[in-house]
Amino acid sequence: MRIYNIKINGGLALKIIIFLLSLFMLIVFLLSIYRIFFTSEKFFVKDKVTPNDITEIDPDNYTNILQAVHENIDSYIGLKIKFTGYVYRIIDFNENQFVLARDMVINDEGTQTVIVGFLCDYSHIKNFETGKWIEVIGTIKRGKYHNEEIPIIDVEKIKEAEEPEEPFVPIPNNTYIPTSGIL
Repeated sequence: MRIYNIKINGGLALKIIIFLLSLFMLIVFLLSIYRIFFTSEKFFVKDKVTPNDITEIDPDNYTNILQAVHENIDSYIGLKIKFTGYVYRIIDFNENQFVLARDMVINDEGTQTVIVGFLCDYSHIKNFETGKWIEVIGTIKRGKYHNEEIPIIDVEKIKEAEEPEEPFVPIPNNTYIPTSGIL
């Protein structure tokens, strides 16, 4: 049996470890830069909305999207969306305006709700009665309501729909991160 006695200089070992970690981080950084800028792989940010894209909005994130679009209209102008809601009108709407509405639960017991939704513009909405469930495909545009700029859905297609099994939508939460053109 042999016994080896190795003496290590603590200061030198720490310097070597720091040097190796720094070298590793530099290599990873340079590879990342190379991959982002110099490879043919598709790495891009989708910052333009193509006219043929239709984003179907899920009822679970409807209020998050509604909030994000209202907070930053410019990022969503031209986005085509598809969603199901019911026709809601109030007295000061013109004959082409309605809200594609859902009821949002605002308390834990589920006994209090408020109506939320996008203001929509459609020339033949008078063919649909208030409270009728519909599916809408339309494009987000900028509009005015009571001298305030808001997003308005310019409806392109509309059809009757069945009331969903869960007609309520949740309140907005902080887990949704709005992005331009990607819902």
